[in-house]
Amino acid sequence: MTASQTPNPNQPIPLDQPLPHRKIIREWLIPLAERTTVLAFVLLIVDYALFFALIAGTIAFDAVWAKLLSGLAAGFVIGRLFIIGHDACHQSLTPHRELNKVLGRIAFLPSLTPYSLWDTGHNVVHHGYTNLKGVDFVWTPLTAAEFDALNPMQKLLERAYRSGWAPGLYYMIEIWWKREFFPNKTHMPTRRPIFFKDSMLVSVFAVIWMAVIAGAAVSTGQSVWLSLLLGFAVPFFFWNSMIGFVVYVHHTHVKVSWHDNKAAWTKAAPFVSTTVHLTFPFNIGALMHHIMEHTAHHVDMSVPLYRLKKAQAKLEEMLPGRIIVQPFSWKWYFETAKNCKMYDFTRECWTDFKGNMTSPVRGNLPPAAQA
Repeated sequence: MTASQTPNPNQPIPLDQPLPHRKIIREWLIPLAERTTVLAFVLLIVDYALFFALIAGTIAFDAVWAKLLSGLAAGFVIGRLFIIGHDACHQSLTPHRELNKVLGRIAFLPSLTPYSLWDTGHNVVHHGYTNLKGVDFVWTPLTAAEFDALNPMQKLLERAYRSGWAPGLYYMIEIWWKREFFPNKTHMPTRRPIFFKDSMLVSVFAVIWMAVIAGAAVSTGQSVWLSLLLGFAVPFFFWNSMIGFVVYVHHTHVKVSWHDNKAAWTKAAPFVSTTVHLTFPFNIGALMHHIMEHTAHHVDMSVPLYRLKKAQAKLEEMLPGRIIVQPFSWKWYFETAKNCKMYDFTRECWTDFKGNMTSPVRGNLPPAAQA
């Protein structure tokens, strides 16, 4: 290629040209990485006010359906608070590193997420090795041989996880319980004092949360157990379902590949090729603080949530046809759950639990899906 034929890095990159180096792609997003402390505080205060109001609603309302609705909505707001904490953990919420650590821990409290353990598992492992089997542990698909080696209970759980109906069960057991809440040495070989302290911090918050609910129930003559169910268990399980769903659709798609070879994984430019931009009608994505503009987040974690929409649009403008953009529908979601049960690393395709190929072989995908 001559100098005159070299594509201008400031112009959209045609599909027949190599993907630019990640450094060049991130340069496109530099103007969108500016962070503001005031907006961070406003977002945190608003979402905490919503959370406390909805939890109060599980006690204040008389009708059980209204209490339940308040509990479910509180679970959704926990997800919003978690996304704020997620940004803080990436040091993209405010320009101040130590402030981000404080705000991140505060935002993570209702989701009972220990900050330092999430930092290690998410920032270091998931972002560092997205969709590299043996390293990235989030929604890692099993091979046929691995599935066959499971005991009956493990097979039942795996089928439930991959059914599309139980993302909350998967996240609560496989991520939160095993890897975040006082994890054992099997799931977190590294032992750091801050891991224990952060686990204790969220435990204290959980105890206070339940004690306040129980005390309010007693003082108003209501069932303590029903109040704890609707004011604590329902919001917490809704949150687990929400985050389990979100991380599943971010990186599970018939056009998304997994790798078990680091060299092949590196060549595939995983910061672009392993991530899905899921779009929703009625600006629903904004209600989730734009976490679904996920390609931009993986390209440059320093872009704050309040600028992700513009960053994603910039990427899709500069890399036309290379980014997987998927309009959401429940039909698509359950078809994906049906098709993406296991992964065949030899054929480089998704399969069902019988080993039947359910996605195109990587080499036979069109260039847009291979990028």
